[in-house]
Amino acid sequence: MTLDDEFVAAIRKDFRTAPITAQDRVMLEYVETLTKDATRLGREDQEKLRAAGFDERGILQITLIASWFNYINRVADALGVGTTPT
Repeated sequence: MTLDDEFVAAIRKDFRTAPITAQDRVMLEYVETLTKDATRLGREDQEKLRAAGFDERGILQITLIASWFNYINRVADALGVGTTPT
């Protein structure tokens, strides 16, 4: 967590140009692909994570956490959680 509003704004604008580590950038690229179309992920994507310093446990954790957030957001969207009733 951070209270640095400029950092948060840079991440929201485009994580690729934000002041983050190369490891974080590789992780976020993986998560972005997982979110948009997980069928596009393959061994080469996991190899990029390994090359960035993630081990098998880290890759599993990244995948599970990102997948869970995707899942729970879809459930919330489907049920209208957080929206104003019409």
